[in-house]
Amino acid sequence: MVARGDLGDDGAMRERFSGQVAVVTGGTAGIGAETVRRLVAEGARVVLVGRSGERAAALVAALGERASFVAADLTDDGSAEAIVAEALRRHGRLDVLVNNAAMDHTGDLLDTPLAEVRALFELNVFGAIAMLQAAARAMQSDGGSIVNVSSRLASVGVPTMSLYSASKGALLALTRAAAVELAPTIRVNAVAPGMTRTPLFEAWLAEQQDPVRTERETVASVPQQRLAEPADVAAAIAFLASRDAAHVTGVSLPVDGGYTAA
Repeated sequence: MVARGDLGDDGAMRERFSGQVAVVTGGTAGIGAETVRRLVAEGARVVLVGRSGERAAALVAALGERASFVAADLTDDGSAEAIVAEALRRHGRLDVLVNNAAMDHTGDLLDTPLAEVRALFELNVFGAIAMLQAAARAMQSDGGSIVNVSSRLASVGVPTMSLYSASKGALLALTRAAAVELAPTIRVNAVAPGMTRTPLFEAWLAEQQDPVRTERETVASVPQQRLAEPADVAAAIAFLASRDAAHVTGVSLPVDGGYTAA
């Protein structure tokens, strides 16, 4: 899905990231994979990070020499520094970080064990902080852009999603504070997707007692009357990461069809 404004006069994708290097965590499926495709199409060399070598191999093969893979678990100590070091070794620079890796969580707030909460925050919060720190150190001299993938749930409450919301709320707060602290050389923004038709969403839908009814009700809650597609979110990420957003920092851009505006 490409908006007309993203195409040049000849109908080709504008290469807003020509000569730039990006790291995309959680880059092997869903929003992450679509973001990798988008950045590569716009001229970037992209290092995608994930734990699934099989999915990564297929994506890299499809995208060609502009894409490469680093296998990593962001909950491991030192993984963020190793990822950035590998990107610098391969390409000599780092211009963009897309902090997308995360795990979902649903469960009763009062019954969720703290060990489960810690595991959630290890990836969604501490892993994202570690990547931001490592990337920002590499960007200090020449500048760069960091885009954190938050959620509509950082701003609204939904039953059984309190702990996931808390993790994404922490990421939203980090975005705003880091944008101020790292200015003027590094921009930090966030996207806040609503329900998006990813493999994770499809798996959740399949677990419902009445998937057809659940999907219908979910779509009905969105003013635009449709779910986001991964390409919708990738387009917003690409905008915030690009020089088109050169004077934009510290914002969270909803990509939710009007859900949080209703």
